[in-house]
Amino acid sequence: MSDFYRVRRLPPYVFEQVNRLKAKARAAGADIIDLGMGNPDLPAPKHVVDKLVETAGKPRTDRYSASKGIAGLRRAQAGYYERRFGVKLDPDTEVVATLGSKEGFANMAQAITAPGDVVLVPNPSYPIHAFGFLMAGGVIRSVPIEPNEEFFRAAERAIMHSIPKPIAVVVCYPSNPTATVASLDFYRDLVTFAKKHDVYVLSDIAYAEVYFDDNPPPSMLQIPGAKDVCVEFSSLSKTFSMAGWRMGFAVGNQRLLAALGRVKSYLDYGAYTPIQVAAAAALNGPDDCIREMRAVYKKRRDVMVESFAQAGWKIPSPAASMFAWVPVPEKYRALGSLEFSKLLIEKADVAVAPGVGFGEHGDGYVRLALVENEQRIRQAARGIRRFFEGDDTLHNVIPAQAQA
Repeated sequence: MSDFYRVRRLPPYVFEQVNRLKAKARAAGADIIDLGMGNPDLPAPKHVVDKLVETAGKPRTDRYSASKGIAGLRRAQAGYYERRFGVKLDPDTEVVATLGSKEGFANMAQAITAPGDVVLVPNPSYPIHAFGFLMAGGVIRSVPIEPNEEFFRAAERAIMHSIPKPIAVVVCYPSNPTATVASLDFYRDLVTFAKKHDVYVLSDIAYAEVYFDDNPPPSMLQIPGAKDVCVEFSSLSKTFSMAGWRMGFAVGNQRLLAALGRVKSYLDYGAYTPIQVAAAAALNGPDDCIREMRAVYKKRRDVMVESFAQAGWKIPSPAASMFAWVPVPEKYRALGSLEFSKLLIEKADVAVAPGVGFGEHGDGYVRLALVENEQRIRQAARGIRRFFEGDDTLHNVIPAQAQA
């Protein structure tokens, strides 16, 4: 039996191959250090958990909730944007709560995409940025991930040579997977580009609070007129270590958000009300927990950069996000990122995310997540060093055609 139409449009899920190998190794007794999935290991803030427990004890909260988010939660998100970015949002028309930013992206794609519509998506990029549109019947044209002049040159070429003309462009800064940060100047040029070509911009800032210097990543909505063309997606998953709570937001352009809200009204009743109430408490509460989160990830980043360098693998130090985007060592480049990732599990007891899972232009890289403590990161570095120093390892694992 052939696959269904939308399933056929999806390539094999690269990460599943690594996950299967990881599970097999653990079942055999291996202690695998998992730097693959960006799954926060820090606890959610106590005051947020306390609010969840308190609210869950009230019978009315067991009823259907609000698909676009309860009013108090949307007001809390609007308040956060005003404090953090100086951006005023109407919580009734410019804020929609989503079941994480991933669901928001996927349902926005369903809302705005007609079969054959073209969308510009960075390559490499977080998978839902492309596959949400592919599942909706759209067509993807790739643009570079770096927020510079080459991005705009490639986007201009895509506009000129696409039939039909693209309807939207996706950006994500700080980037998942590359950790690249964009400037307000880039966003200003992007708003100008979008208005010139009559395209929307879907901006993902899920990692905007995970940064390690004195320059907080900006919001595109800080640019005057950005709301005319832009919807921005964010999440509590990383900021408050609430990944499993599935709470995010889409904010900005009223027309796009009305379309998203209408699609969601047919598909869900929103998150469990106590989760929404607790999410509002997170946004309205003290931010010391956010500063502590940053300090933990910064220390882990520094330990990873130092210990992996000592192991013989130079790690570019990310300025933001909970990831390092790392070139596959030259010695193993011919393997490709997927086979190299499998090799790390087998030979070093370390799991990473192969760069090809984020697009073909990511194949020379792997993504390392800062989701293990400092001791485990150092343990990973020791395993990698033993692997790198093994005798004749490369000769044994590289296929003959790759050596030719």
